[in-house]
Amino acid sequence: MSTEIRRRRALQVAALGAASAVVGGVGTWRSLVAPRLTGLDPQAGRPLREPQVLTSRGGLLEVGLTATGGVVLAGRRTRALGYNGTSPGPTLRVAPGDVLRLTLTNNLHDTTNLHTHGLHVSPEGESDDVFRMVEPGQSARYEYAIPASHPTGTFWYHPHHHGTVADQVFGGLFGALVVAAAPKDPGAVRERVLVVSDTTLTTDGEVAAVSRQQVMQGREGELVLVNGQLRPRIDLSAGSPERWRVVNACTSRFLELVLDEHAWGFLGYDGQALHEPDELAAVVLAPGNRADMLVRPTGTGTFALRTLDHDRGRMGMMAGGASLTSVGTTLATVRVTATESPAAADAGSTPAHGSGILPEVADLRGQVPDARRTLTFTMGMGMGMGGGGGGMSFGFDGQEFDPERVDQSVALGTVEEWTIANASPMDHPFHLHVWPMQVVAAPDAAPGGRPDWRDVVVVPARGQVTVRVRFTDFGGRTVYHCHVLDHEDLGMMGVIEARP
Repeated sequence: MSTEIRRRRALQVAALGAASAVVGGVGTWRSLVAPRLTGLDPQAGRPLREPQVLTSRGGLLEVGLTATGGVVLAGRRTRALGYNGTSPGPTLRVAPGDVLRLTLTNNLHDTTNLHTHGLHVSPEGESDDVFRMVEPGQSARYEYAIPASHPTGTFWYHPHHHGTVADQVFGGLFGALVVAAAPKDPGAVRERVLVVSDTTLTTDGEVAAVSRQQVMQGREGELVLVNGQLRPRIDLSAGSPERWRVVNACTSRFLELVLDEHAWGFLGYDGQALHEPDELAAVVLAPGNRADMLVRPTGTGTFALRTLDHDRGRMGMMAGGASLTSVGTTLATVRVTATESPAAADAGSTPAHGSGILPEVADLRGQVPDARRTLTFTMGMGMGMGGGGGGMSFGFDGQEFDPERVDQSVALGTVEEWTIANASPMDHPFHLHVWPMQVVAAPDAAPGGRPDWRDVVVVPARGQVTVRVRFTDFGGRTVYHCHVLDHEDLGMMGVIEARP
């Protein structure tokens, strides 16, 4: 591990220890923060606003993103973070075969960078290289050549500078990225992007500090927001289907989504898109997951879009075996009226589902893998948290992240089968950069045996999943990691290199 990484991790541990001493654990932290939120007086129930959409023209989308502080959240001016003055940042909309050219300007006090989560693009050069650093006051150019064969779907972007990812995402740095083909399907009247995030704010609008214990369990914020709003109102028209692109941009919170008295027309996780929707009562999104869903408003009235309580395991010896639950809450109020809303009338047709529009989904299950390997999430006492001793270590196969070490070396042009095991008492969402994974065996595998492609897969506590990965198109070094972002920052990440 490099000297700089060790120094940064040591400073992080010291800061976490100081926060723990001041706050005194999760229970005390919550009791201190609750009155502060009351003092903030967040606004709820306003009509849903969607982020600005920046769309490619002539095969190119050229944009600037400035990471800075001072955005409106829950209807109040805060010192939280955002891109171009908003959180979420603008929605970037491109098509397969396009080039996304982007200039990132860092107006923060800390180093940052950018990751285009889920895109199948090069991890080298000015593309999706998460090892790059953009220092305070500096700018950097990124250019992503999106293959013409790239699947359509919902993706997102966020910082990925090791050691500060959770803080910067919890602070508000994220935005949606949509890859949509030119053909339109009149199966949905309009399309919405819903970015769900959580954070905690003090009375003066600062992002609240978190305790060491919260970092170890994976922080969850007191405010759960949709497009930066608290419980916004979504107006729908009876009989006018809509496509919702939902992004879980929370640092650690799992979402178990239900819409009262309605079933979801589930179109797929992450970058996957189905020809026909599956009807589901609830859809679970781990941190980093996205889902495309068809909403068919039936009847009139007011319905709650909610996330239910979701058990994500236990803390084991770190907290006496205490259960970890992403607590349910109302995300938005959905109001269905009998007449078509002006917004729906102006939206035009958008892609939803239908044969002849989406390409056939690849299926690797009939192939004999070129290689098989097992990776294991591990947590334990000892030389963890930057070598501080007595802390909890987070890693894979007993090793914490080291950017100078290659943990997995793969050959381009091959298909591998990975068994991802979890020796810990809590669920961990596994994310692989650049190359999507086809789920072969998992507790939440897709029904009906259809191909199930994702870039974030939940590995249950004391369990395992099996995926297949086709290493194609791009070589180079990138990472895989737990998408509970505090765990990633604490070392639950590895380096993978694809070579010819």
